[in-house]
Amino acid sequence: MSRLKKLIERLLKKPKDFSFSDLEKMLLFFGYDEIKTGKTSGSRVAYYNSETKHIIRLHKPHPKPILKIYQINYLIEELKKEGFLNEEYNNI
Repeated sequence: MSRLKKLIERLLKKPKDFSFSDLEKMLLFFGYDEIKTGKTSGSRVAYYNSETKHIIRLHKPHPKPILKIYQINYLIEELKKEGFLNEEYNNI
């Protein structure tokens, strides 16, 4: 089983310890790039998929790099809406 598939399965189980770096790895695989918004962006980050023109926006968790449950729910919803978390991820 690939590392990405394991990450996806963990995300779908809504763990309390899903890290921001794990999220970044998954989004990069799905074709998202971080949008650099300058010095004033603070902890807000946005990821843009140039193929689908979709943007995912969220706050970087701090002080611990662990995603909150509302962020996990938002990510699952957005990735399903864009077709990334469907049966095809089984082919990864």
